[in-house]
Amino acid sequence: MVDRRQVMNFRVRAQQLDRAEGTLGDTAVLDIGVQDTGPDGGRWALAIRGVDVSAMSEEDLILLWTVRGAPHLYRRADVGKVAAAVEPFSDADAGKRIYDAAKPLKAAGISILAALDEVAAQMRAVVTEPTVKGDVSGRLATVMPEPYQRVCRPCNSTHLYEMPFRLAAVRAGLELQLDTSPPVLQRIARFTKADTPDDRLDLIRAYLRLLGPATPKHVADYLDAPVKDVKARWPDDVVEVVVDGEARSLLAADEQAWESADATATRLLGPYDLFLQAKDRSTLVPDTAHAKELWPVLGRPGAVLVDGELVGTWRPRKSGRTFKVGVQPWRTLAASTRRDIVEQAERLAAYRSVSLAGVEFPA
Repeated sequence: MVDRRQVMNFRVRAQQLDRAEGTLGDTAVLDIGVQDTGPDGGRWALAIRGVDVSAMSEEDLILLWTVRGAPHLYRRADVGKVAAAVEPFSDADAGKRIYDAAKPLKAAGISILAALDEVAAQMRAVVTEPTVKGDVSGRLATVMPEPYQRVCRPCNSTHLYEMPFRLAAVRAGLELQLDTSPPVLQRIARFTKADTPDDRLDLIRAYLRLLGPATPKHVADYLDAPVKDVKARWPDDVVEVVVDGEARSLLAADEQAWESADATATRLLGPYDLFLQAKDRSTLVPDTAHAKELWPVLGRPGAVLVDGELVGTWRPRKSGRTFKVGVQPWRTLAASTRRDIVEQAERLAAYRSVSLAGVEFPA
């Protein structure tokens, strides 16, 4: 029996949110991928884990559409093994990951994995040089048969379903150019997919290592995979702990770190930081009203992390060259905690290359 405080401390330590400096090579969250959504996305997540992002280049990092079809940052040196790690576990898994796109393919007698391979082959043929996503999609619409396409009312055209398009990109050996909107796809230089991922990049093990202790359903929800497929690949080298009456697994190699974990740091987590991606949200934020504030349907705020606890939300308030941070605390904050939050806001402003005009707390 363990309490949630121990869970939170373990994750802070495992994700290195309490360290002052580090390198890309030793930054653990890059093993599972760092979601790069919004201005305070992937590189901000690395910065608050001590990485000097100003010194990084495209030779160091690669941006790929992977888990849940979202863009994630990885070490470029790992790309072949990452491609193996993010492969669907089975045809049923692939079908679940592409949502409504699976139905017409199944009706046409096309296996989902075969469909992804076909989309990948056509994408690679199209992307012989850096190409804007819309242009890739438009050209695919002229060569792919009907089961692969849908009528899109918002853009008044017919094109490929979105999830097969995204999940086929890595299979095609394509990356996303950093800092492009709309996204630009290009071929990955010297790309070869590994036969299998190693233990470090295996997504189930990485989830347990960084977001454990967890159940197969937690991992399946994170991957958008069937629980059955995750259970079939569940590691043998785990120990069981009970959190809030629920049996969960922890990698045996992390048992000592689990027992000794402590967390003392203040961080402004981006809206899609890995710490907030854990699928046991009631463990992260027990209060229902606070959970709704942190994870609304649209327009997520960031979260304020103080000594292993989420204590509120924050939002950037930018007008011209004026940049402020608005904080909505969930409890009374000590003066020292407010000073730490201001310090982190200054760090965020420097990351964004703007001057901080102030941090606004409720009166």
